[in-house]
Amino acid sequence: MMHTRNIRLMMASAALLTLAGPAFALDGADMMKKLDAALSANGSSIRFDKADVNGDVVTVTGVKLQMAANPGESLNIGVVTFEGVEENENGGYFSETVTFPDIKVSQDGSRFSAKDLSIGGLSIPGNPAGDTINDILLYETAGTGPIVVNVKGKDVFTAESTEANLTRQENDAGFDFDATLAGLKADLSNVEDAKAKEAIEKLGLTTLDGEVTMKGRWELQSGNVALDEYALDFKNIGRLNIAMDFSGYTLQFMKSLQEATKAAEANPNKEEANQAMGLAMMGLMQQLTFNSASIRFDDASITKKALDYAGSQQGVTGDQLAQSLKGLVPIMMAQLNIPELQNQVSAAVSAYLDGPKSLTISAKPEKPVPFPLIMGAAMGAPNTIPSVLGVKVTAND
Repeated sequence: MMHTRNIRLMMASAALLTLAGPAFALDGADMMKKLDAALSANGSSIRFDKADVNGDVVTVTGVKLQMAANPGESLNIGVVTFEGVEENENGGYFSETVTFPDIKVSQDGSRFSAKDLSIGGLSIPGNPAGDTINDILLYETAGTGPIVVNVKGKDVFTAESTEANLTRQENDAGFDFDATLAGLKADLSNVEDAKAKEAIEKLGLTTLDGEVTMKGRWELQSGNVALDEYALDFKNIGRLNIAMDFSGYTLQFMKSLQEATKAAEANPNKEEANQAMGLAMMGLMQQLTFNSASIRFDDASITKKALDYAGSQQGVTGDQLAQSLKGLVPIMMAQLNIPELQNQVSAAVSAYLDGPKSLTISAKPEKPVPFPLIMGAAMGAPNTIPSVLGVKVTAND
């Protein structure tokens, strides 16, 4: 009797678990629907044929991505695999890894390929229309393996790898971000224009070899975006780094910008759409504040080569051309009617041409400057902008 009762209890438990199972299963189609909703905030969309679920793995087939920049055109991606997927309490999804098939595209004698594409720590919001950090489509890492652009059978551009990282700050105050395009090589030997080809060869730029790096942070409450580094660094040329710092780029600002962009793209009258977008941008700019910016170039021998080549085109030596430029710069700057900046630029250019090491243009006002004030100065009194922004020009520091 007890044996029969135990068997019935086991069967009832199994039946209950079987019935309850689907309630806890992942919904791959729902995940993709919410991914599409998150992408639509930037004017993009994603389509797919089928989303199969096996435990915490979602395999999506027939994936096509339509970018806002190319309306009406879709990029066929194919099979995308989401692993370590879980649904969160807000109705969103988290995937430990997302892997993509290698990309191979050919058109008009040119080929593009990228291998080992992946995303780590992808967060898909349940409500992309919300106003918190959890309502943004986010990733922790993203990258690729080798990238190749081939034209007429020759690799003209290659990169060993790309990597991007996004790290949440403490208490979800914002993000720290960085990215690297490593092992970048470009072959300029096939340039057809005779004058350009001659310049490339004289300057030793037949092959470019370097990397691109980026690093910064975004604080959500103040909307402070600090881009500490956006650098292009090439061997035998130099390193160009751009940095900037401004405030007001909040989540609400980002949403307003996205809505304005989507409205402009949806308007078939492009002239009207551009006008509306311009007005929207003018309104949004009222919310931004300028903190600082800089452009710095560290020379790695390209300056002397450029002077020698430019001088040869005029029948003089590179040193003679440098002396001519040192005399010409003050005359050109005088036309701007900015005496203080004129002296700075003249001194910096002279020092740089005498011994090229670095040249820096920086802007750091004593107090943050609202963007409307900058625009007003640009329209009413352009020569006051250097003093408004605290512009300085230095060399070899």
